[in-house]
Amino acid sequence: MHYRGMLRVVRRDSGTRVYEAVTHVPADDSPAGRAQRAAALIELVVHKYAPLPAASLTYLVRLLGYGAPHLSAQTQAALRLAREELASCRIDGTTWYWPADENPASRRHAPDEAVRLLAPFDPVVWDRRRFELLWGWTYKFEAYTPAPKRQFGYYALPMLWHDRVIGWANVTAPEGRLQPGFGYVDKKPRDAAFRAALDDELQHMTLFLAGR
Repeated sequence: MHYRGMLRVVRRDSGTRVYEAVTHVPADDSPAGRAQRAAALIELVVHKYAPLPAASLTYLVRLLGYGAPHLSAQTQAALRLAREELASCRIDGTTWYWPADENPASRRHAPDEAVRLLAPFDPVVWDRRRFELLWGWTYKFEAYTPAPKRQFGYYALPMLWHDRVIGWANVTAPEGRLQPGFGYVDKKPRDAAFRAALDDELQHMTLFLAGR
């Protein structure tokens, strides 16, 4: 019922999901209406995760089968159409897709001067296949890995600086005081701009944890 949109999660009690019924406006269940909804789902996925390697696009559309199993046939048809209509290019044997109305070379996509500590499930990080293709190293979420086998840490936050993920941070806050630890893929940037941007990100995190 959840997968079909008849229930939604309203809260968690000790980690257990609690659902409530959802009232929907009657949907257009005609073939055209179902095709339109499937295309909208794929458009949402692409805008959320692009640029996407071809294999990742196929995988994400397959995952839609869990959330909208009643549109399975339509999403497969919409995927075939999307491959024709999306902007794309082939680099080192991998085909990449992104929205047709976006220009990757546009100045609005230029990296800024901020350091960002990303959540392990942030759209920038979630697709591990794309992560490795873009930044040349493998990031792992190790909260469920036995401590002696961890390479990055219990809850490592990938560190984005300019247009590169250059390392990771593990942050604890005993007695409300932030205690970060860092790891770097190569060398830690030595310039003052990086140090100032990292301090600014940690300050933002401190304020967030304090509820400000």
